[in-house]
Amino acid sequence: MADYPLSSSAGRSANMRANRRADTGPEMALRRALHSKGYRYRKDYRLDLAPGARVRPDIAFTARKVAVFVDGCFWHACPQHGTQPASNTWYWQPKLKRNVERDRAADAALAVAGWEVVRIWEHETVEAAVAAVTEALVRSRAAKLATAMDDAAAVGPATTVADAAEVGPAAAVGQTATAPPAWQDRK
Repeated sequence: MADYPLSSSAGRSANMRANRRADTGPEMALRRALHSKGYRYRKDYRLDLAPGARVRPDIAFTARKVAVFVDGCFWHACPQHGTQPASNTWYWQPKLKRNVERDRAADAALAVAGWEVVRIWEHETVEAAVAAVTEALVRSRAAKLATAMDDAAAVGPATTVADAAEVGPAAAVGQTATAPPAWQDRK
């Protein structure tokens, strides 16, 4: 069991108990903005990746493989607004360091699994956050289309109805034009 420090006051203790893991104010504002733009997603969705790697993005676009995290400045050691507690530093410094290390490990596990990660600080504006998520969704869609185009090119050129009419019905089903298809043998 972890050795937790005593709180400096009853007010501080109540404040720390009130911190939520999910459905924070910045996260809810981002979700409302994305939903109003027509985006649909899963919230607090558990992803079981490589053996032993579990990640819970705040917002997950599963079809496009985009994971969005809304990080609090204190809990995730924001370089601009993150503060180090003055009391109980023996407890808080390693804890905040572990949080950052866990974030990097989650990013790496998601990248290996083919997910794009978007990390948004709680101090960023909703408009900037929506723009970052939208850019990631556009990139993932473009990558998905490029992969589909590469797969189609590997199969061969597409045969149109006009091409099939010139060569005969055999071209439409991938057979050679010299051998009639099986359905033409029946009269």
